[in-house]
Amino acid sequence: MKHLIRLSACALLAMSIVGCAVNPVTGKKEMIFDSVAQDIETGNQNYLPSQQSQGGQYVVDPGLTAYVNQVGKKLAAVVTDGPKLPYEFVVLNNDVPNAWAMPGGKLAINRGLLIQLEDEAQLAAVLGHEIVHAAARHGASAKSQQMVVGAGALLAGVAIANKKSEYGALAVGALAVGANAWNSKYSRDHETQSDIYGIKYMQKAGYDPQAAVELQELFVRMAEKQEPSWLEGLFASHPPSRDRVAANKAEVAKYPKGGARNKEAFQRALSQLKKDKDAYTGYQDAMKAAKAKQYDKALSLADNSIQQQPKETLFWELKGKLLLQKDQNKEAVSALDRAINANPNFFRPYIYRGMAYKELGNSSLAERDLVASQKLLPTQEASEQLGDIALTKGDRGTARAYYEQVAAAGGEAGERAKAKLAQLQ
Repeated sequence: MKHLIRLSACALLAMSIVGCAVNPVTGKKEMIFDSVAQDIETGNQNYLPSQQSQGGQYVVDPGLTAYVNQVGKKLAAVVTDGPKLPYEFVVLNNDVPNAWAMPGGKLAINRGLLIQLEDEAQLAAVLGHEIVHAAARHGASAKSQQMVVGAGALLAGVAIANKKSEYGALAVGALAVGANAWNSKYSRDHETQSDIYGIKYMQKAGYDPQAAVELQELFVRMAEKQEPSWLEGLFASHPPSRDRVAANKAEVAKYPKGGARNKEAFQRALSQLKKDKDAYTGYQDAMKAAKAKQYDKALSLADNSIQQQPKETLFWELKGKLLLQKDQNKEAVSALDRAINANPNFFRPYIYRGMAYKELGNSSLAERDLVASQKLLPTQEASEQLGDIALTKGDRGTARAYYEQVAAAGGEAGERAKAKLAQLQ
């Protein structure tokens, strides 16, 4: 208790020393401890790990990311009432409809949200909203609030991400934080500001601000259907409501009617993604079958998705994981080779190929792949496997270091690591 009191005192002292900063977009005073330079550094440090933990970049059609980046930069160019940030925009290879912004102007949108939109103006509504979160320094504000409310505990930024187990023994627990550590802490005021100023930026960039109303109406319809993927994605940090729709309508009414929609350009940019829609639906069905331990059915569905789009990393990765589950390790290696060739910059296939090599008795190749995965995103699974390999080699010190990492992250893997550490002692 004394420790908590000291932490609270330190937090309050910091608040009294730093005082309030001015929100660069609204001009209002807010409690923000970090500087803009710290925002940028935070974004630089967390952007790539966050992408990795949420599916990696979508690489089947690089032209789609180029298009989204073009629209994003067009919007960012009209942001004159905020700090000059090095904005970046990526498309993530994730079925969950979501979009997020990190401090410092690092933004992402999932293909699962893109496929739900109708035109470029609606895309601009999404990106404009997220740009405001970065420009108005909402992440830094949320972090500062947490430092006080949490009695000095810095909860935004680096934390252990708890991952759901989708494949039993094949679950991967990440030791790095995703973007939700930031955007899940946006307040209602932050969301309102992002709606209002996002509409302003849309209009300044030449887009029809009515698309912002349509976007909120879409979100409300999806929320009313109670679709799990939406509830765990965008809605967790950007809750929709009828009141929000009405507020956006009132805001849009302040601007002249009309503006660019660019529907044809948007549809062209999404043509490959739309063509592959059935393949991704099959992939989702295969994931559900795997979760139900219907591995043969899941493997058949994964093969169907591969036939429709052989360039997709996730399809080959799933096939490799399923073959690994069936103890067909050589075949798993071949499938995971294809997954890695399709996207060498995504961490997960390296873990599963490392596991397959380990089962085949090739510890050197297993270690190579597991280390490669750790460089992209540290995980409990890779650390535990590397600890086992080190122990087999007789390197007890290295094994202990890996097990300590896993134990610190908690969960079932953490308990296994604690047992292995006890045996080492």
